[in-house]
Parts: sequence; structure tokens; C-alpha cells
Amino acid sequence: MSCGLDQCTVTIDRSVDAKAEVLGVEAKFVSADQNTVTLEVAGEQIQLTKGQQAVDVGGLQVSLDSITDGSVSFQVSR
Repeated sequence: MSCGLDQCTVTIDRSVDAKAEVLGVEAKFVSADQNTVTLEVAGEQIQLTKGQQAVDVGGLQVSLDSITDGSVSFQVSR
């Protein structure tokens, strides 16, 4: 995870128990296919799609960077 003042880029494993604490909330991997990732952020399930605008959840903006066979990378900002 790399963070600036109000933004973090997070890479987590594409596995059932993968999670990260970011900007005070927990982001947890739920599922993914080639273009879409489902995460649970601050207790809410959200779907992120490549190229889509950021999703607002728990006062944070979450957007998808990349999906690979082994990991998912996304940005979280205030």
C-alpha cells in the first residue's frame, strides 16, 4: 500500500481472506472477474469496474486500478 496525504493505492491478493486497513476503514476482497471487482469497504459491498468513476462509500472515493490473476489494485481517497 502506498499513501499520499488523502489517497492510498492498495494492492491485495485475489483471495477470500484478503483485506487491508486504509484511511481508517477496512477494505476486503469479495470476488472478481476480468473487468469487475466486488469489495467490502466500511461494511458495504461495492462493485468496481475498470475505467469507471470512483464509487462513494463511507465518506471515501474508491476506484479500480487493475485486476490480475493474483491481485487487485484500487485507489481510496478522501
